Amino acid sequence: QVQLVQSGGGLVQAGASLRLSCAASGRTFGDCAMAWFRQAPGKDREFVAAISPNSDSTYYGDNVKGRFTISRDNVEKMVFLQMNSLKPDDTAVYYCAADPDLLSRRWYEYDYWGQGTQVTVSS
Repeated sequence: QVQLVQSGGGLVQAGASLRLSCAASGRTFGDCAMAWFRQAPGKDREFVAAISPNSDSTYYGDNVKGRFTISRDNVEKMVFLQMNSLKPDDTAVYYCAADPDLLSRRWYEYDYWGQGTQVTVSS
């Protein structure tokens, strides 16, 4: 079992930056691939970013590439999403997710989820 607790988010203006955090507890965090997804009202859950257990591989969704950065700290059992140059289209509920078996862009392949945090970007 992995428990994920998210923090960060909020309301910002377009062009601003935010950092989301996700604190993990439970089984060995360092074994898990970690990812961020987001879901806007009326839309499907969208892949944002993923990182391998030892940080040697990262992947980004096309909509955030070059603006968002995923990172992790295996000692502190944390994963972060640094979001720069935010746009109104980035408005969504953001979720962190963990999986002990694979690094994936598909939300349904992740076993453990955070509670979600709202990010709202005004124009």
